Amino acid sequence: MLPGPLLMHRYSGEEIVPKRLDVNKANLELALNIIDTFSMAQGKRRAELDERLQLLEGEATNYRVKRGLAHIVNNGFCTFETVSPLEPDVLRKRLFALSAKHVPSHTTTESLISGLAAVLSEETDKEVGSAQVEAGLYADLKENAILTEFDTPDPEALLHRFNLSQVQGVLYRAQELEITAHRNVPGEYKQLFRYLKLFGLMAYIEGDVEHGFTIKIDGPSSLFGASTRYGTDLAKFLPALLNVTKWNLTANLIPRQRYDGTPAIARFTLDADCGLVSHYKKGKDYDSMVEKAFADRWQKTKTDWRLEREVDLLPIPGSVMVPDFRLVHPDGRDFVFEIVGYWRPEYLRKKFAQVRKSGVSNMVLAISERLNLGDAGVKVDQVLAKIVWFKNKILPKDVLAVLE
Repeated sequence: MLPGPLLMHRYSGEEIVPKRLDVNKANLELALNIIDTFSMAQGKRRAELDERLQLLEGEATNYRVKRGLAHIVNNGFCTFETVSPLEPDVLRKRLFALSAKHVPSHTTTESLISGLAAVLSEETDKEVGSAQVEAGLYADLKENAILTEFDTPDPEALLHRFNLSQVQGVLYRAQELEITAHRNVPGEYKQLFRYLKLFGLMAYIEGDVEHGFTIKIDGPSSLFGASTRYGTDLAKFLPALLNVTKWNLTANLIPRQRYDGTPAIARFTLDADCGLVSHYKKGKDYDSMVEKAFADRWQKTKTDWRLEREVDLLPIPGSVMVPDFRLVHPDGRDFVFEIVGYWRPEYLRKKFAQVRKSGVSNMVLAISERLNLGDAGVKVDQVLAKIVWFKNKILPKDVLAVLE
């Protein structure tokens, strides 16, 4: 996503309108030029890449557009690494220690570097050249990082990412969002609610699968205080919403200041016909590595219990639960299985409140021992669900012990 200085918008009355780039020949050529600049910088220092980007930027008035496109490529498609024969700080210490053994007037920096290269070649049984040592001495500086990998984006996809990032930036200022998800395919709802859970968003949900849902989400500037991390999580949720067929969104933003210093209402609206393109894949299998690892272990476990991924939504007052799994036995017994591993206190309070409100008697909760439930004000003994505690991984044998 884009930082504040690269966000561009205008106002139309109370409505904020983010900057968007048309997918036309001129903008596609601009995107391609930026992509080519990164491609030609593979294997080179970040400082050299920055110089090329500055030349491309020139003195054009659209410099923020160019910087925005470059920022997206830099953060989404590039891998920069420190390249040095040894850790740079160790390399510097070795060179300084070597120089301390010589009289300054009788030696040169070049000879010291050459001498250290010879020592390292002997120690590692690999040829280490003077140029490698010289480049590695300060390789840990940001400008000296090497572009080692570049996943070349499509120019049109880059323009779509730019437009999406501009809209995401508006949500940094949101006080509250209201989303109406009209009647859609049930699987789309499940994915939407899973992303709500994944990003730990504070949401109040009403409705059902047949008629649709109304989702109210607290924004980063809501009553519990501004949070940069929460604002980022909220912005990350937007691409998931784009994968739903029918919806509309209204956001109340921090009031903007008029020229006379008085506050003015600011709003933002969006709907399914907005033309934005999501880069999230539809039908994500798992919300976390903990879930995936547990499912993989279960497949290797000899048991009559069947682990199912597709679970019906559990309606509760003011919200809805999307359990992670369902466990089904051939004799007709079944349990919904929910993993609680997210650390934020607000999330924990909300999660356990949902469990209490659900009224579901056949629920199993897998709870991380790393969570400080006491600080979150959570009392596990008030939850009717069966509990499985885990440290780094959830073991099927522990779950089976609880089921039986």
